[in-house]
Amino acid sequence: MSSIRLFILGSLDERGPMHGHGLLLLAEEEHIDLWTDFASSAVYGAIKRLAVEGLITGERVEKHGNYPERQVYRISSTGRLALDDLRREGLTEIIIKSDPLDLALTRLDPDRLDELPTVLGERLATLRQTLADNETHLESITHFLTIAELWAMRHQASRWRGEISWHEDLLAALPVIIADEKSRKEQK
Repeated sequence: MSSIRLFILGSLDERGPMHGHGLLLLAEEEHIDLWTDFASSAVYGAIKRLAVEGLITGERVEKHGNYPERQVYRISSTGRLALDDLRREGLTEIIIKSDPLDLALTRLDPDRLDELPTVLGERLATLRQTLADNETHLESITHFLTIAELWAMRHQASRWRGEISWHEDLLAALPVIIADEKSRKEQK
């Protein structure tokens, strides 16, 4: 599943022909980086790849004032078929990325176990602050969002809350984890 491809093809399908700068502005306006897996800066490279693949085609070149010429793209019929597949994948594919924390937790430094509560406490504080910042931001832009966009951003916040809850449980379990790690060190 390629989110950036879905964004570009879906935007061209919904809004009609656009140039790369227009797509970039749309991505920034919709704060794509807060609820997708790509940054708006990736738009131009993705446009080039989509054009090479024939999923979008150049419709015309525009020049306004002293601005550089801009290629305006439209979605092709092949692009519409690809868009249908991407939408379906996006709705059915489940992606939960692994977190390096999990591996680090299973490979703890036995000589630094006493630092673990502080390090994980700081991580939890960062998660809480990120959630708070995202919720504040969401409140400020809610009136600009469609209902579906609002639900997408709520999904992200829900995932942050799940992470926070798991980290709280982990912090509560740390005394047992540390005791187990220390006993394993003594057995060596």
